[in-house]
Amino acid sequence: MSEITRVVLDAMGGDHSPGEMVIGAVNAVKEKKDLFVYIVGKSKGIKEVLEKQEYPKEQIEVVEAPDEITCHDAPVTAIRTMKNSSMVVGLKMVKEGKADGFVSPGNSGAILVGGQVLVGRMKGIERAPLAPIVPTMDGVSLLIDCGANVDARPSHLVQFAKMGSIYMEHVVGVKNPRVGIVNIGAEEEKGNALVKETFPLLKECSGINFIGSVEARDFPYGAVDVAVTEAFVGNVMLKTLEGLSSGLVKKIKEGLTATPVSTIGAALVKPQLKKTLKTFDATEYGGAPLLGLNGLVVKIHGNATRKEVKNALFQVETFKKQEINEKIKDYLLHESKEKEEK
Repeated sequence: MSEITRVVLDAMGGDHSPGEMVIGAVNAVKEKKDLFVYIVGKSKGIKEVLEKQEYPKEQIEVVEAPDEITCHDAPVTAIRTMKNSSMVVGLKMVKEGKADGFVSPGNSGAILVGGQVLVGRMKGIERAPLAPIVPTMDGVSLLIDCGANVDARPSHLVQFAKMGSIYMEHVVGVKNPRVGIVNIGAEEEKGNALVKETFPLLKECSGINFIGSVEARDFPYGAVDVAVTEAFVGNVMLKTLEGLSSGLVKKIKEGLTATPVSTIGAALVKPQLKKTLKTFDATEYGGAPLLGLNGLVVKIHGNATRKEVKNALFQVETFKKQEINEKIKDYLLHESKEKEEK
C-alpha cells in the first residue's frame, strides 16, 4: 500500500464554508484511498454536513477550532492572537509534522503570514511566493509571485524562477520549462529597475531554461511555462485574466441564447464548447501553493467550491509524492556550494 498523504483542510473563512469544503474533502477521499483529510473548524457545522454524506470514515477526522479568521481581520494580529482559529490550528499541525499540507479558502494575508511564521521558510529561502497554475491557449503556465511579496528584490526573483521550474517539471510534468521575466517589452534593456537588475542574474542562473522577457499580452498564449514577477504585477495580471475570462464566458452565453436560432445553434455546439471551456477552468488545477516553506500551504479562492477543494487536496498529494520540498532543498544546497566555490 502506498504511503498516506495527510492534509489539513481549513473548513472556515470561505464564501461557501463549511459545506463546499466538507463535500470537496468527501469527494477527494472517495477517489483516493491513500489520502487522509483533517477537516478543521467549528465541528458542529462540519459534522452536520458529513452526516449527510457517504464516505470512508477512516479517511476523515474533524478537528475542533471554535474561532474563525475572517477577511476583515488584520493578518498579523489574527495569527498572533487567534490561537484557536481553524487557520492557526491547521498550520500548527503542519509545523508539528501531523500533516503534509494545509489548504484554506481564508484570509489571504493571514495565510501568508501564518505560513511563513508558523510553518516557516526553508533555510536559505529569502521569500515564499504564491504560485498559481494559469490555463493558457497552449496548456498551463505558472505565475510566480501573484500576491505574497510586493517589494521583491532581484535575488528573490531568481529563487522564484528556480522553485517555479521545479514545480512545473515535477508536479505539472513540463520538461525543461521555459522561464520568462514579466516585462513591458521583449528587449533586454527595457523594464523597471527590478527587471533590469534581475534579467542578467536569470541569464546566468544554472538549472533553468531562461528565454528572456515575456509581455503580459503573450502570457495567455503560453509564451512561457513559468512567468516570474513580483507580487504587485503578478496579482494585477492574475485578476485581470480572471475577470476577463469570466466576462467573456458570460458574453458568450448571452450571445448563444439571444435568439431562438442562436439557442438551437447553442445546443449543437454545447458539448464541444463545454469541453473547451473546461481547459480554461483554473479550479481544475487546485489552488496557489506558497512555495519554499517547510510544509505545503495552498491558498484556494474565497468562493471555492467542492471541485477546487478536491483538486487542491490532490495537489498536496502530488507535491508530497514528487518530493518537491526535497528537490528545492537540493537546489539550495547546490546554490550554496556554488557560492562557496566562487
